[in-house]
Amino acid sequence: MIDSLINKIIEIQNPACVGLDTDFSYLPEEMRGDTATFGGAAQKIVEFNRNIIDSVCDVVPAVKVQVAYYEMYSCEGMNAFYQTIKYARAKGLTVIADCKRNDIGSTAGCYSKAYLGNTQVGGANLQAFPSDMLTVNGYLGYDGIKPFVDDIKNRDKSVFVLVKTSNPSSGELQNLMLANGKYIYEQMGALVSEWGKDLIGKYGYSEVGAVVGATHPEEAARLREQMPHTFFLIPGYGAQGGSAQMLKVCFDKRGLGGIVNSSRGILCAYKKQEYSGMTYYEAARAACLDMRRDLQNAIGKFGA
Repeated sequence: MIDSLINKIIEIQNPACVGLDTDFSYLPEEMRGDTATFGGAAQKIVEFNRNIIDSVCDVVPAVKVQVAYYEMYSCEGMNAFYQTIKYARAKGLTVIADCKRNDIGSTAGCYSKAYLGNTQVGGANLQAFPSDMLTVNGYLGYDGIKPFVDDIKNRDKSVFVLVKTSNPSSGELQNLMLANGKYIYEQMGALVSEWGKDLIGKYGYSEVGAVVGATHPEEAARLREQMPHTFFLIPGYGAQGGSAQMLKVCFDKRGLGGIVNSSRGILCAYKKQEYSGMTYYEAARAACLDMRRDLQNAIGKFGA
């Protein structure tokens, strides 16, 4: 799957990912109306997401769907999550389920079946939330990662393991130094490289990727040097303070090696002065094109 994503990035010259972290409050006021039920909110969120997807599917290679923004609307919200995933895939987008799943081996296996594999019910093998890629938490060690690795070996799927996250307080744990002289995030990076060493594709990147925040460029540069075969999912661009100049250290000399997520900056672009007069989905498309130009100016050609 990582090769397929890179092919798309090269084809449209855009390593940007639209984060469908869709809070009901992000919707235009006239769209929200007097809705006051989980079911009503979920229905409107699906409509909003579909219009965004229709507007951007030819200019971005992927969407990232953050499950927390759907779980809070109960069962109806999870159905909206499912409908959003299915619609995005039908439009040809690579879908990253942002769920940061992990647990002990058997439970991690259930999570992997839900998002990357199949669930057996009687004689049928069913897909619960049919995503292409999944974010996972590796801080429980390999027994919590192995079920995901097994599934991506047997299916055309990928995972992104948390290594250096974009939140301001990530350093409270991730930047502590170990007795071997490595920071914790570096040690996690080394583990991720080891877990993915047998799953490297034609562009030199593994199906086991890493989440590396745009807001920590010094750490990102260290990780890129230490993890030459690991593809990065890069959150933190835009609303969180990360810039194209800050995150360009995540890319290799060919302009490959990462995909950059933007959520609020695209979903709420219609609220910005520069996109005044546009519908929310027209503004989302314009924001994606502006993001592409910004990334191209900082990084250059993708797949040079």
